[in-house]
Amino acid sequence: MSGRTQARACPERTCVGCRERAAKSDLLRIVIVEGECVPDDRGTLPGRGAYVHPAEICLDQAVRRRAFQRAYKAPGPFDTAALRHRVEQATP
Repeated sequence: MSGRTQARACPERTCVGCRERAAKSDLLRIVIVEGECVPDDRGTLPGRGAYVHPAEICLDQAVRRRAFQRAYKAPGPFDTAALRHRVEQATP
């Protein structure tokens, strides 16, 4: 047995900021579009995605640790202004 219940499994992803696993629906998917980190709310933008909690602390950790460069396997730095604006809106 795998230890899972018969209920439908919820996909999990790891936040690149805090490195904690969470339900995919609780995280914000981010893709790179022309050197800029863009939030992908619908999850339909093409390309490699990275996931982060919609919290400033996780975003700050990801930027500080250069987690986006590793996640996308691309040289950075990436512009995170649009992403930071989106996270600030989500934070109450």
